[in-house]
Amino acid sequence: MSDIPGEPRRSRARGVHPLVRFLIRRILLAVLMAWGITLVTFVLTNLVPGDPVAANLGQRALGDPAIVAQWRAEHGLDKPLWEQYALHLQGLVHGDLGTSQQSHRPVSQDLAEFVPATLELAGAAILVSLVLGVAFGVIAALRRDRLSDHALRVLSLIGISVPTFWLALVAFYVFFYRLQLTPGSGRVDVALNGAVPAVTGLQTVDALVAGRWDVFSSAVGHLVTPALVLALYTIGLLTRFTRSAVLEVLGQDYVRAARAKGLPGRVILFRYVLRSALVPIITVAGLAFGSLLSGTVLVEAIFAWPGVGQYAYKSATTLDLPAVMGVGLVVGVVYLVINLIVDVLYGVIDPRVRLQ
Repeated sequence: MSDIPGEPRRSRARGVHPLVRFLIRRILLAVLMAWGITLVTFVLTNLVPGDPVAANLGQRALGDPAIVAQWRAEHGLDKPLWEQYALHLQGLVHGDLGTSQQSHRPVSQDLAEFVPATLELAGAAILVSLVLGVAFGVIAALRRDRLSDHALRVLSLIGISVPTFWLALVAFYVFFYRLQLTPGSGRVDVALNGAVPAVTGLQTVDALVAGRWDVFSSAVGHLVTPALVLALYTIGLLTRFTRSAVLEVLGQDYVRAARAKGLPGRVILFRYVLRSALVPIITVAGLAFGSLLSGTVLVEAIFAWPGVGQYAYKSATTLDLPAVMGVGLVVGVVYLVINLIVDVLYGVIDPRVRLQ
């Protein structure tokens, strides 16, 4: 029998595990926020100054009212904003993001081509950031006020302070142009473009699936420099947050009790300290991945990485409204998915979160 009468009965009566209820609430909230993202993206896109007709047809075509009227009618710009938004929502329900005014292809088809490249770049960057940032933070906390602690804190401060676009320019100039240690721009060597079928859109994964080690090594070589450039800021951020979180946990009574019992330092670190410090670390890592995904525009431009950043930039400069709204929706949904994953990890790591 339970020490708290009634609690197990209520849980069994409902027949739903607390973690499942926790997940259902988060999913419903995510759906509501996704609708809010579509509304905000639509409103902000239509508030951008400029004439999409002039951006797409040129100033000369503006002198012919018939051409202007035909173009606006073809793209639904002659309807009131509320009706345009209703049609936009209707298309989203059916998986239609509209047609790009530049490529004349469905926006969903364009995004399916460009998003995997950005996911591969941001995923590699966050993986490197997690490994190095958490490791550096733990080392700095365990060796507090020693030389290694001060050195890691200085490095983390440099990583946070250096502008990413400047670092990308310097890295490209030094390692490719001057030293020729890294490949040039793009995702793979020019001779290997299209050498493997696009299964996932991730060059490294598709090369492994096809068993093409030459394509895999080329893809990794092209991925290393931009991923490290993107990761530097996040490494500095995670180092500082991990150090702070670990130091806070090290001062808790249960950690002192574990030491007094004579438990090995490795057991104390992984079973007690890191598990308790994971919640703030996961929070920062989730936010960092979202910022990496939406902040790759300049890095992709410098390294000629054909990702969603370049697609968004070209769409914005030409006032390609369907493409801009499609990019905004994708980035917003990625943020929601990341937050949902973080919430689930909260519930897994700390049962108090899901019970509350």
